[in-house]
Amino acid sequence: MPAVFMRMIDTRLVRYLLASVGALAVDMGTFLALLSLGIWAAGASAVGYCLGIAAHWLMSSRAVFIGNVAERGAARTRQKALFVISALVGLGLTTAIVWAGDASGFDPRLAKLVAIAVSFVATWLLRSRVVFR
Repeated sequence: MPAVFMRMIDTRLVRYLLASVGALAVDMGTFLALLSLGIWAAGASAVGYCLGIAAHWLMSSRAVFIGNVAERGAARTRQKALFVISALVGLGLTTAIVWAGDASGFDPRLAKLVAIAVSFVATWLLRSRVVFR
């Protein structure tokens, strides 16, 4: 692949990583706050993830995939729907991993860290290859 293309991918991946860190701050802050209130770990994880997704859409569409955001209308609606589907995949993975970890006696915070890594890879692949192609 040409060097210019590789640089563009690397830059977009770095921006995606930074957007993910911002969304993760929203996600983990919510998750930890809800855990401290005694909320069920998988439920707290799901709520945190949903709020993180809202933050991630804002950052992804405005700073990461700038040239690939659809204009208004049906194309934009389709893109948002695909983003939500990718978010639901990540949500499902996150909730299942935290539930399985918690049910197996692992600290839910450690399970959440595993879920973060798995979800990051899955959603990056979906968003970079399907949602914002």
